[in-house]
Amino acid sequence: MKVLILGGDGYIGWPTAMNLSGAGHEVCVADNYLRRRLMRETDNEALFEVPNLDRRAALWEEKSGRKVTVRVGDLQDWTFMSGLFEDFQPDTIIHYAEQPSAPYSMIDRPAADLTLKNNLGVTFNVIQAMNAYTPDAHLVKLGTMGEYGTPNIDIEEGWIEIEHKGRKDKFLFPRAAGSLYHTTKVLDTDLLWFYVRVWGLRVTDLMQGPVYGLATDENQGDDRLYSFLNYDEVFGTVLNRFMVQAVAGYPLTVYGKGGQTRGYLHLKDALKCVRLAVETPADKGELRVFNQFVETFSVNDLAARVQASGKRLGLDVSVKSLPNPRKEAEEHYYNPTHTGLIDLGLEPTPLSDDIMDDMMNLILRYRDQIEHDRIFRGVAWKK
Repeated sequence: MKVLILGGDGYIGWPTAMNLSGAGHEVCVADNYLRRRLMRETDNEALFEVPNLDRRAALWEEKSGRKVTVRVGDLQDWTFMSGLFEDFQPDTIIHYAEQPSAPYSMIDRPAADLTLKNNLGVTFNVIQAMNAYTPDAHLVKLGTMGEYGTPNIDIEEGWIEIEHKGRKDKFLFPRAAGSLYHTTKVLDTDLLWFYVRVWGLRVTDLMQGPVYGLATDENQGDDRLYSFLNYDEVFGTVLNRFMVQAVAGYPLTVYGKGGQTRGYLHLKDALKCVRLAVETPADKGELRVFNQFVETFSVNDLAARVQASGKRLGLDVSVKSLPNPRKEAEEHYYNPTHTGLIDLGLEPTPLSDDIMDDMMNLILRYRDQIEHDRIFRGVAWKK
């Protein structure tokens, strides 16, 4: 297939480009380096330098013999977006091109404004470009399990059947987002569902849990092909952050009681899920929703696993409970369904001791580059 990856410079975007290119698909990536700019502006650079897209594409071609086309531009700009679709004519569009951080969206008004306009503006342009140039193409949109919140009932896979006053119907599962970032993801889903009904688009919406890890089949043997490893509280995911904290000798930053439970998956499994969605597209006029995670853990569970890995590697890892800067339930029921991708053939990779230790050893190689003052600055939901 001809696959267009929007947000192809990101933590999952670039690994997806290598994975699908390696599988024989013709891949084009587009990005405006927003994540890099925001990391610089907030002084939250990744643990090690990541080459730009042109350099990454050249390194990948040298390693694999496969070519990835690079386009740099702002996807909120209709001229750039429409030209991209008109020129490349994708069969599949993978949409990662959003400001990706819940904490960033809550810093202040300018950060919230950027998040709202970028995320919804890009999604709207994607929909319009599909309808104008590739109406039969398949959109794979990255959503988040955070859209659902933590309801006191089982979380179904995107949809729920409701009986009310003797009548039944099927609806999108109720959303209760915990940040402005997550709210933009809810609005994305609503936009997509509207245009699926009106224009008959084919869409897969992936409700992804937090991702951890760096190693993939494609980047083995060349650190320059690794993705961003953020360990700050703005752009870092919790398990990646905890592992860097452990290596740095910094107490693990458990918010509040640590009972917050979510669904997690390794980067390798995130790539498997996206590829399954790409290679088994939704039907025309269908909004297909998958809950994309492998295992559920509480924050305390993750801290205990990092402590155990540290002990195996000779590190003394401590835990410090901090006042929770977020507005969230710290003890709650959490039982989400996630059968759709399993039914398509996903073979999950559980979080094993070996995976933990391998990641910790990778971070140990970059130990001297950890900036302790980036680990925690108290970004709060109160402003």
